Amino acid sequence: MGIQAIILYASLFITLFFEVFLLITYLEVKEELGFEKNHVGKNITHFPSVTIIVPCFNEEKTLTETVKSLLNLDYPKDKLSLVLVDDGSTDGTQLIFKKFASHPQVRTLTKENGGKHTALNFALESISTDLVGCLDADSFVDKDALKKIVPYFQDEKIMAVTPSIKVHNPKSFLQHIQKVEYSWGIFLRRMLSSLEALYVTPGPFSIFRLRVFKDLGGYNMGHQTEDLEMALRMQKNRYKIVNSSYAHVYTVTPEKFYGLYKQRVRWTYGFLNNSLDYREMFFNKKYGHIGLFVLPIGIISIFTSLYIVANLLLSFTSKVLNSFAKFRAVGFGSSFELPSFDWYFINTGTLPIITITAIGFSITILVLALRLSEGKAKFSKGVLYYLSLYGFIVPFWLVRALFDTLFRKQISWR
Repeated sequence: MGIQAIILYASLFITLFFEVFLLITYLEVKEELGFEKNHVGKNITHFPSVTIIVPCFNEEKTLTETVKSLLNLDYPKDKLSLVLVDDGSTDGTQLIFKKFASHPQVRTLTKENGGKHTALNFALESISTDLVGCLDADSFVDKDALKKIVPYFQDEKIMAVTPSIKVHNPKSFLQHIQKVEYSWGIFLRRMLSSLEALYVTPGPFSIFRLRVFKDLGGYNMGHQTEDLEMALRMQKNRYKIVNSSYAHVYTVTPEKFYGLYKQRVRWTYGFLNNSLDYREMFFNKKYGHIGLFVLPIGIISIFTSLYIVANLLLSFTSKVLNSFAKFRAVGFGSSFELPSFDWYFINTGTLPIITITAIGFSITILVLALRLSEGKAKFSKGVLYYLSLYGFIVPFWLVRALFDTLFRKQISWR
């Protein structure tokens, strides 16, 4: 067996192993999901005080609706406050601030531009509520989102709760692809939550106990992914993070490819470099599933994804070139016949069977993910776009993020 075949088998095996792992985890938490859907967030008797920070840099287009969604939360008004932080905006963000400056639940702060993590830390200096969270200024929360999160803090061991993030009002075909992708992410985060292996506390509406920042310090830049660095810092210190599947937050996603490319390069670059910063967690049983399994397979999956796609493209290119050479040599045949099918010629080798099984499991997980995020699995144009195109656009940002990491190039947020 050649080295290429060995790499391909290993890549498919890792993919299959991870899919089986997720499916088994889903079967274990299926009853919990039903309980969460029907009971969490209802009949709450204790409402801890909560502050939501909204960091802003040139957010005049979406900020008004973001703040309105927070003010409309179904939560006692005397227990909820907002802090809007202008991180050196150069557009009309300050005009939006003035609209809410006199609101009793809203406080506004202004500082020189220093990046999102500095805006969050600036607000944290003056917060004293029980819980604190962040909401990106291009995101919007469901009315009951906070009520779906707060009950988890009845468990004293839980230090942070993440929401389920959906795509807001998708229009372009790329946004429809992202809608399906985010559904898959909702499923993945819920499974990782049950394994105590969440490695990111997303900017849109992750809620923390305030003591997390008092104990571990404020946000770091984290290679432009401060939410990922904070989660890894918490995991390293064995602070428990869980996910609330039915606390829904909607975020505006990139409409065009370049915006999506820039965003995903930053995310992948942040994951790679933060993983390197916390490499002592890898294969260390002290950190449970996140160290023994999740982080290593996350890194490996980047390389296996690139290899599988490259192998498919090379195979397809080879067949096209062979067909072209055959055409140049003999031309088209004089007669045309429809292709026939014979079970005898089905390839029953190990590689095709593993590939078909992995594809089958992928589709099964996608169906479960759509049911969890949308309430039902429905075949839509987004699903079609996702299945046919997603695997071929991902390598663009994976390659760039790897290149930037290997050559220690710095990336910018914008």
